Amino acid sequence: MSAPIEISRHRCFGGEVGFYRHASLEIGGEMRFSVFVPEAAKTSKVPALLYLAGLTCTEETFMIKGGAQQHAAKAGLILVAPDTSPRDRRHPGDDASWDFGLGAGFYLDAMQEPWRDGYRMGSYVSRELPQLIEANFPANPDRWGIFGHSMGGHGALVTALKMPEKFHSVSAFAPIAAPSQCPWGEKAFSAYLGPDCTLWAEWDATALIEKGLRLPPLLIDQGLADQFLERQLHPHLFEAACVKAGQPLTLRRHEGYDHGYYFISTFMADHIAHHAKALI
Repeated sequence: MSAPIEISRHRCFGGEVGFYRHASLEIGGEMRFSVFVPEAAKTSKVPALLYLAGLTCTEETFMIKGGAQQHAAKAGLILVAPDTSPRDRRHPGDDASWDFGLGAGFYLDAMQEPWRDGYRMGSYVSRELPQLIEANFPANPDRWGIFGHSMGGHGALVTALKMPEKFHSVSAFAPIAAPSQCPWGEKAFSAYLGPDCTLWAEWDATALIEKGLRLPPLLIDQGLADQFLERQLHPHLFEAACVKAGQPLTLRRHEGYDHGYYFISTFMADHIAHHAKALI
């Protein structure tokens, strides 16, 4: 595993935000990510919190817009945010629409050509990137949490469900909670995974809860003025599956809030506190 190459670094709330690139074995090309390291990490290894961003975002989006660093600095948490798809290895049609291909890796391991060659974001965020962070930053390998927004909320839920031994806390903002049953998910899954819906279920948080997989106590925030709520997100389906399964879930619905980072930053302190309680 090669060391990451620093692109830039910036002082922030007593710690530092850095932007990096590296050669990914899972992706077969360059990937980029950002890291916030709090001042507390100067003296000991600290818990790490992985954030997965939504459609069209990059490794910069969360660090610029999320407002998380001030809360992570107080709690003593490392923040990690990867890009949302491969970028340097191009595929035909990967930029034809904003909700598929570039910026839309859906945090799964593609099985269909040509996407299976590089679109392995599931393995990248769950295994390769944490290993890279642990080898090059003062992150405690036994204290990882994960959260995300929209497509990244889907990724956080599924990743935590598949790897409970690695991720000990989880939360989400407006996740695509039942991707097999919404247009975004149907489009991505049919192209990345193929027509067999049994394969889709392996990357669908609602289906995985119904299958018997479980999460730590979970926090989800959802804005009720979210323009994607009714057609794409379906938190009620995930909520119903959790109730039936006895999965601990706090699903908060907020009047007037939409799908963007004004909403996310408003409730960021609560999410950092949720993870800090489990990880510290």
